[in-house]
Amino acid sequence: MNSRVLRLATAATLLPATLAFSALPADTDPSTDLAHGKQWWAHVQYLASDAMQGRLTGSPEYLKAADYVVNQFKADGLKPAGENGGWFQQVHFDVTRVDQSKSSLALTNDGKTAPLVLGKDAILGARSNPPGDVSAPIVFIGYGLHLPESGYDDFNSADLPAASLKGKIVVEINGGPSDLPGPLKSYARTSPHARELAELGIVGVISIPTPKSMDFGFERVATGASQPAMTLAATPADLAVAKEHPALANFHNHTLSVTMNPAEAEKLFAGTGHTFAELLALADAQKPLPRFDLHKSVKAHVSVEHSTVVSPNIVAKLEGSDPKLKAEYVLVSAHLDHLGVGEPVTTPPADPNKRIYNGAMDDASGVATVLETAKLMSARAAKGERPKRSILFLCFTAEEKGLLGSRYFASHPTVPASTLTADLNLDMFMPLFAFKKLHVQGLAESTLGDDARKVGAEHHIIIANDPEPDRNSFTRTDQYSFVQAGVPALAMKFGWEFGTPEYKAWRNWLAQRYHSTTDDLDQPVDLVAAAQFNSFYADLATEVANNPATPHYLDSSFFHRFEKQ
Repeated sequence: MNSRVLRLATAATLLPATLAFSALPADTDPSTDLAHGKQWWAHVQYLASDAMQGRLTGSPEYLKAADYVVNQFKADGLKPAGENGGWFQQVHFDVTRVDQSKSSLALTNDGKTAPLVLGKDAILGARSNPPGDVSAPIVFIGYGLHLPESGYDDFNSADLPAASLKGKIVVEINGGPSDLPGPLKSYARTSPHARELAELGIVGVISIPTPKSMDFGFERVATGASQPAMTLAATPADLAVAKEHPALANFHNHTLSVTMNPAEAEKLFAGTGHTFAELLALADAQKPLPRFDLHKSVKAHVSVEHSTVVSPNIVAKLEGSDPKLKAEYVLVSAHLDHLGVGEPVTTPPADPNKRIYNGAMDDASGVATVLETAKLMSARAAKGERPKRSILFLCFTAEEKGLLGSRYFASHPTVPASTLTADLNLDMFMPLFAFKKLHVQGLAESTLGDDARKVGAEHHIIIANDPEPDRNSFTRTDQYSFVQAGVPALAMKFGWEFGTPEYKAWRNWLAQRYHSTTDDLDQPVDLVAAAQFNSFYADLATEVANNPATPHYLDSSFFHRFEKQ
């Protein structure tokens, strides 16, 4: 089919949008798609407006956004499925903020101390609830992956046995050897990493991202250092969760956490006989890394402020039609929170005076699709096309704080845990160009891949695996909480081919807008493509809900180990 590209001059409240009508099914009406795209965008406009102040977890603006979502669900005739017959599931958090201006970090060697400049050389993390003062030797342990079941363990090598790491600070480079599968490496960077630090008595970790793996430069990373970190508040129920789903258990660690600027990382390796350039070349080639003593110590003072906050997940239900299957649930989800108000981003094209992180694509766009999917599926149900399984529409809090809202729901669901059959999650699905291809994370892990391919064929869309597995995207968004609970899950983003204009648009977005003040309402978005994706997404949820076979992980999947037996 021929491609036609239109440019729409919109009202001042609607951003410029490129409207690409290509690769459409024969019965698609572009004018209808445009109208639906505007409806979708209207939700984004509300949720990502400056008035929402970036929807920080638990803030008054987040609660206002949550009320907006509830009102939309009510208008669509959905039923509440939260706590106590309501729309919300309240989640309690401990909040930690590091005051970088009152903190310090230094290297000591042969009695000489060399201060590191916070914000330039490194930043101090808050998520690990760091102790106030730390002074300890540092050792390099390669990639920092703990996978003894695969015969690979950076925490226990011939050069640095596990017992020798007690009381030390370990230095790691992001990545992993090529002979380890991507999902395995991603998994090792989640709960197994934190547990191994604690079990071995390691007092801190210095992570060095590789420039190749970074979505944006270190200056932007440093800008986010003022953000508050959160952990789930401990409850008596945690013990039960730890027993049933250890990967989801609330784990409180107390370690020094440092992210080192790769441009300054040579300071860690001076005098060791190794250079960071040498190690970076090995990491970029996914080759094995040595482990060795760095013959230095780190001295840190971390000024920490503590508080608490409560913030809700939002849960709505569309009841299924099948007498038996309606007791099971397909989850349609996205996260409502973003980064709130923080330090300005000074790199172009950002306004150096702007402090609001609006989060239009991340993830007001996904919430808008959840709302439009609820509206469409509810309208179909009113016409007698109700799905066989019930649908839970979920908007999570605290995704940006470590998938905490979804982790809480996955471990404390408001419906019986055994009834959760699948999660179809959205986080930055990125309608930046025509909808021709979809990269589906988790495609090769469960039978949901077959559902995605079937619906993709009906929509004339290419369904493909994630081409960048080492970005660890599948374990960095909310569907991973359900993976760890044994629930099959998919996440998805608009697809591209390497080197194409679409790929360049995606990479430019990451470099310029991801976690920046420029992820706002003034960016190019393809409204027609968004509407076409929303149609695909609703059809995929319906296909999964109507499939008489219960979704399950494939025996070949690494994540099969989490599945409920």
